[in-house]
Amino acid sequence: MSAGFRNMFAVLLLLTVFTGCSRPARDANSSVTSKSKNSSASPSSNFDYYLLALSWAPEFCAAHGSDAASSECDPRHHFGLVVHGLWPQNNDDTHPQNCAPARPVAEQTVQHMLAVMPARGLIQHEWATHGTCSGLAAQDYFAAIEKAFKALQVPSEYRAPPQTIRASPSDIKQKFADANHAPRGAFRVSCSKGEFTALQVCLTPDLQYRDCGSLRDCRARQVTILPVP
Repeated sequence: MSAGFRNMFAVLLLLTVFTGCSRPARDANSSVTSKSKNSSASPSSNFDYYLLALSWAPEFCAAHGSDAASSECDPRHHFGLVVHGLWPQNNDDTHPQNCAPARPVAEQTVQHMLAVMPARGLIQHEWATHGTCSGLAAQDYFAAIEKAFKALQVPSEYRAPPQTIRASPSDIKQKFADANHAPRGAFRVSCSKGEFTALQVCLTPDLQYRDCGSLRDCRARQVTILPVP
């Protein structure tokens, strides 16, 4: 074998080895990229608005009074509207969930939030399911919940009604809109079997009121609002 042929053979051998070693690396990188684009487990703050979900404690307690996991129905408390969660939403009615692995919320944060979210399990659930899609750290996510809830002005007749009242969903939304100098479309009423169960408030990512778009609304002509005990 001539020296020239041996040199050419060596070059071809090196190219073959290099190509064989480099291909798996490119394939691995490609699969990681594909996974990160399609996986729902990657952190994201890519959403259009927040839905601040507030439940009406008297109705919840009438239906779930034996729920020992929640202090919402503790007779020593007198809850009206309480926070269910702050949910990232999209304009096309989709909503990201469980966007990243979630560590348990710190006990100090849990203790602080119990004043507006009176259930430990709910606090942990909301962080794992919705908070991980906010792009915020847990402490900042719950700070946003507290800020949004405390900024909401509840009309006097809905703060702690001493007796059952009836009102139309349209009237409820208008009263909240007027009290908060917000568009009426920023509020949605939820009901079940003619009873007021919850209020949803639509907010921009920086917590300003905005229209809820096509978000579902209560269709009852009037709803019963149970009194705060």
